[in-house]
Amino acid sequence: MAYIELKDVDYVYPLAKEPALKNVTASFERGKFYGVIGENAGGKTTLCNLLRGLIPHFYKGKLTGEVLIDGEDIRTLNMDVLSTQMGYIFQNPFTQISGVKSSVFEEIALGMENLGVPKEEMIEKVFAIAELLNIEHLLQNNPNALSGGQRQKVAFASVIAMDTDTFVIDEPTSQLDPDGTAGIFEIIHKLKEQGKTIVLVEHKIDLLAEYADEVLVLKKGELLAKGRTSEVLSDFSLTEQGAMIPHTVSFYKEFKARGHEFSEVPITKESCVRQLGGMLKEREGEGSV
Repeated sequence: MAYIELKDVDYVYPLAKEPALKNVTASFERGKFYGVIGENAGGKTTLCNLLRGLIPHFYKGKLTGEVLIDGEDIRTLNMDVLSTQMGYIFQNPFTQISGVKSSVFEEIALGMENLGVPKEEMIEKVFAIAELLNIEHLLQNNPNALSGGQRQKVAFASVIAMDTDTFVIDEPTSQLDPDGTAGIFEIIHKLKEQGKTIVLVEHKIDLLAEYADEVLVLKKGELLAKGRTSEVLSDFSLTEQGAMIPHTVSFYKEFKARGHEFSEVPITKESCVRQLGGMLKEREGEGSV
């Protein structure tokens, strides 16, 4: 049985005329990393709100179809229990900082404090997570005085601290530079290796190509595609629907138009370099004959 299952889901926000999600059917397995892509206002954040239970428990609106988490309807799930199973990192880090704590240390520990985690365990965990995210130097700072990128890392740390089974993450690198972005993806990859389920909305397609197991493509609330990353991100037709493809796939298309052929569509830089290297060796071999 699928861990999360959506069946013919439609959702309309309060006062909205058009549905934000239309006839969406998809399933998610435990322990997999799912990337969610598509044009702006395509329904990606709405999907996150639905998986996390904010729809329909916070955003009322009109929800039809089935949304099952471990076989239980999202409408009947206890939100307090769900929050201990599924962490959510919002797109805007300024909305995720609690505003009630005067230090980053206390902010990261807040969720554990609410769950009654023993003090010694809580302190040890905060230091370990701060080291993982390279924010030890911020622990005594006021979280409300941080930059957007720093707040994003603190928000990430506070959710990791809850040690949930699933992470729903909405564009966590939007406030980060390339180095910070690479660091976040490494952390997400480590969480996946620990058996966590990851649902990540992200515009940085080249990194999704490298890390995600499966990719979902949304447009105007409809699910255009869902499948293995290599299959979805090598589909050139998706660019006509407003979805991006990796730079290596664009390179492959141009390379093929000039009469050269790869053994497979390279969706990652590693695959592209490997295949180009193989071509060069083959040509060198032919030249030596």
